Amino acid sequence: MKVVAVNRRARFDYAIDETFECGISLLGTEVKSIKDGKLSFPDAFAEVRGGEVWVRNFRVSEYAFSSAAFQHDPDRQKKLLLHAQEIKRIDRRVREKGYTLIPLSVYLKRGLVKIELGLCKGKKLYDKRADIREKDMDRDMRRALRRRNEG
Repeated sequence: MKVVAVNRRARFDYAIDETFECGISLLGTEVKSIKDGKLSFPDAFAEVRGGEVWVRNFRVSEYAFSSAAFQHDPDRQKKLLLHAQEIKRIDRRVREKGYTLIPLSVYLKRGLVKIELGLCKGKKLYDKRADIREKDMDRDMRRALRRRNEG
């Protein structure tokens, strides 16, 4: 499994309750661009429409080595491939107050492009501060242990 891109901001801004691995319906030039790492999704989200899951604001840049006739629209909505039961469960949870679907990472698995989709709830400012404080304390503790073991 080769990780192509990670949405680090999502883990800071959202509390992730559940994750799903899903495929994505892409065109040929989109696959080549993703394998080259030419994608951006900091403000991307997914929504359930008509029994299907679609990802929006997921930008895949045009493939540089392709002619203009075969280029794709970089900002088009892309369909995510999930099992019907997963889509129903996700739809029920998203209808609850405060839940949203956020792409967490994009990776290659056996040559196929996969997306890790997170069922997330937005964090409040004090939650973010608590996370930062916890990371700082953990880092200080590891640093103190390392110094103790060295000296």
